[in-house]
Amino acid sequence: MSDVRLASPQGKWILLTTVLGSSMAMVDSTVVNVALPRIGRDLDADLAALQWTVNAYMLTLAGLILLGGSLGDHYGRRKIFVIGVVWFATASLLCGLAPNVGILVAARALQGIGGALLTPGSLALIQASFHPDDRARAVGLWSGFGGVGAAVGPFLGGWLVDGPGWRWVFLINVPLALLCAPIAVRHVPESMDGRSHGRFDVLGAALGAIALALVTYALIEAREGSLVVAVTAVAGVAAGVAFVLVEKRRPDPMMPLDIFGSRQFTAVNLVTLCVYAGFSGFFFLAALELQVAVGWSALAAGTALLPTTVLMLLLSARSGALADRIGPRIPLTVGPLLCGAGMLLMLRVGPDASYLADVLPALLVLGLGMVTLVAPLTATVLASVDVARAGLASGINNAAARAAGLISVAALPLLAGMGPEAYRSATAFDDAFHHAMILCTAILAVGAVIAFTTVRRPPPDCRRPECRTHGNVLAPPLEADRNAGRIS
Repeated sequence: MSDVRLASPQGKWILLTTVLGSSMAMVDSTVVNVALPRIGRDLDADLAALQWTVNAYMLTLAGLILLGGSLGDHYGRRKIFVIGVVWFATASLLCGLAPNVGILVAARALQGIGGALLTPGSLALIQASFHPDDRARAVGLWSGFGGVGAAVGPFLGGWLVDGPGWRWVFLINVPLALLCAPIAVRHVPESMDGRSHGRFDVLGAALGAIALALVTYALIEAREGSLVVAVTAVAGVAAGVAFVLVEKRRPDPMMPLDIFGSRQFTAVNLVTLCVYAGFSGFFFLAALELQVAVGWSALAAGTALLPTTVLMLLLSARSGALADRIGPRIPLTVGPLLCGAGMLLMLRVGPDASYLADVLPALLVLGLGMVTLVAPLTATVLASVDVARAGLASGINNAAARAAGLISVAALPLLAGMGPEAYRSATAFDDAFHHAMILCTAILAVGAVIAFTTVRRPPPDCRRPECRTHGNVLAPPLEADRNAGRIS
């Protein structure tokens, strides 16, 4: 544990390093959606391939993010963070040079592994490096600057797609890594958890990732209705059951099942699954809708999506303070309903849609709904478990959100009736998009019902979030162990 002061030169270098690292992963999760139509045309890819372009990354990130935090605890947080940055950049280079969609998807999966190493590592470095008096402010600055990166992502992605080309959406990570990694090695102190004993739940992580991969494959390829798809679906369920059994019996599981003994924790994670399934499906399809059906450029589509993130950056801290006063039940009920209303307003969007009259009102209502629920969601997760397990609870909640997004991107096009070539037809895609918005609204409504019937006010002495400002629309913020810097 170090005592670096935030105002010192070293403190500023540490903050810069962690912001650069986390922004790489956060920006990448938002810019790729904007590039999908151009990727599809250039690589002659069908809709399933575009789904895999998104899901290959989310698959490895969701499956390994808890393990990534544990590796940093044992082998050194700076070491694992730097490995993650270099890994992420190398995979990004492969994405940018990919000659076909198969290699692009494989490189995206590798990119997710790098994200699983650097995402928890960036916050853990702040928790382990800074003096206790400066830690909360450092975390606030880290989350705020990271949110700015998330807000810039769609705009930057659109500008790159319309300018030098979609490959630069990935290649831009390389110079960022060349800046980030040397600074980390030179200025960030190494730290590790003395309680870590070196036993890692690799089997649990592998089974979890395999289960998600098989189920995702079955959902994306279900249009074929083949025996292979049916066998894959059964195998995915079997792998999920095996994951639960392994986690139940291992002495040091990646995801201890007894944490779900808290009824509140289980309920809030169910709400998380619902709302982030809706969010991920929306942002995956909205970027396509604005380009395919409305006919906007990638830059215009990316810029159009900015209001949701801007609202979260400006109002998430105030939303958290309001939830502290009135309790989380009302925000976690009203928030999903507002988000659903925003998605229903997107039914007005189609060919020749007006941004001010049709798109902006929907995004403002959606953004206000996200502001209303995200901060209380995180606070309730932390309050529902013992303080010593707050980092673990946050990591599980973050992984659950990403897994929900993975399944949503796989299943929503199928349920909405999108064919393999739907994104090449403005009329066909617009019709299916409207069906998808209704489905997203329904799953958000389920989340609101769960919140209203199960969530209760937490005790007054519970753990409070340190990440007050948040701009990532696809996952709730991570919180680390305040004493050891641990995320998992």
